[in-house]
Amino acid sequence: MQSPALDTARKTSRGLPWRSLEFILGVLLTGAMLALVLLSPWLFPDGGAAMDLGARLTRPFTDWAHPLGADPLGRDVLARVLVGGRISLLVGFTSVLGASILGITIGLVAGYYRGFWDMLLMRCVDVQLALPFILIALTFISILGGGLFNIILFMVISQWVQFARLVRGMVLQVREREFVQAARAFGVGDLAMVRHHILPNIIGPVIILMTLNVANNILLESSLTFLGLGVDPLIPSWGGMLADGRTYMQTAWWISVFPGVAIMLTVLGLNLLGDWLRDRIDPTGKP
Repeated sequence: MQSPALDTARKTSRGLPWRSLEFILGVLLTGAMLALVLLSPWLFPDGGAAMDLGARLTRPFTDWAHPLGADPLGRDVLARVLVGGRISLLVGFTSVLGASILGITIGLVAGYYRGFWDMLLMRCVDVQLALPFILIALTFISILGGGLFNIILFMVISQWVQFARLVRGMVLQVREREFVQAARAFGVGDLAMVRHHILPNIIGPVIILMTLNVANNILLESSLTFLGLGVDPLIPSWGGMLADGRTYMQTAWWISVFPGVAIMLTVLGLNLLGDWLRDRIDPTGKP
């Protein structure tokens, strides 16, 4: 039994151009950055840690051995940008995946069963949303410390509420639709109902939110690492490179500028893809 929402989405998607400017730029920026980051172990087997004191503070585009220059320890900036991207992208994608799984599960339970579970789970959401984000971050990190795993865990705990509220609101609408009522009349169980009739009709906006949150979490990880609250400073990351180069902005601007450009291009590409997905698979988002 097919949902009217899915039918409308398909009709709307057929009228949209596949090769929109948002789609092309988003795929080019995101795809190029992902490809370079994933190939970095083969391009730079030393992980960007090799030092060449004779090349320290080499200016960009003056030495083919260091096309984007070198830092105060003679480490290649290009290598560190690509290797550091693995940490930022890992945090971004993993944290969003964890937050979405937790939030979707809680939102489905609250919206489908309502009553006691809805009240209990949504009050937990309200309490978390009432707490300032920076307070949660400082408290969490001061108790458990920084590190890659703790940063991912913190983002999952702090962001599942977005997915839970979105999913719960959509489930409350979909569960009253005619095709759901008809399936219930045929004796479809709760698990099959959620899996085959409700979840497929709410997954579009969830995918959009996931795409946009990956970009947001890359920025968040870079910001926390820049402040010394993120991953280990010994591990190359975009936020760590920004922090390392802030004292050299007047004499060696490239140490901070190139990781900043990598962050900007990656976030821009993901946001463009998110906008394109919103127009394509969420017909209610179109004016």
